[in-house]
Amino acid sequence: MEELNSKLNAYKIPIGFFVVGVVLLIGGLFSSNLIGKPEPKIEFPKESIVSQSSLDEIKIDVSGAVNSPGVFTISENSRIEDAISLAGGFTDKANKEFISKKLNLSQKVTDGLKIYIPFEGEEAGEIRAVGGIGEIAGVSAQGKVGINSADQVSLEALPGIGPVTAKKIIENRPYAKVEELLSKKSVSKAVFTKIKELVDLN
Repeated sequence: MEELNSKLNAYKIPIGFFVVGVVLLIGGLFSSNLIGKPEPKIEFPKESIVSQSSLDEIKIDVSGAVNSPGVFTISENSRIEDAISLAGGFTDKANKEFISKKLNLSQKVTDGLKIYIPFEGEEAGEIRAVGGIGEIAGVSAQGKVGINSADQVSLEALPGIGPVTAKKIIENRPYAKVEELLSKKSVSKAVFTKIKELVDLN
């Protein structure tokens, strides 16, 4: 028994160092998993993120004496100048007097705005915003509908004109005189008789 105790006393210090080393090793491994471990990156699905740009876009319609007429998507903070640029700019046949006197290039665009640039010899009302929806005057001060500037809805309000005929009138613009509605086959003779006193070249 005494011999066993003497052997234990002889290895007491090495065993102590061994136990301390094991404790430190286990503690180091445990702390390395908890301390300094980077936080998991939270990724949101792309479907849950709404693009801000899509919320700020509106649609406008630019036609008449521009190089590339059409319906365009544009920022809601844009101006008429930007809309004209999207449509390729003015053509050489644009009504320069209208552009200089009645077209406010710095005016902000609104959703659904219709911009019609008249050709030389045509007249058109000023672009304005009504009830949050932009429109260009298609009805003259005399109450007549302008065949060069009125939109489809205004044309369809005329007697005998439906969606198809209204579209033909718009596609065959510009008109130098009201009688060109007949020569360009935009309307039938019967319809022309009904509307000739109700329209002008506006």
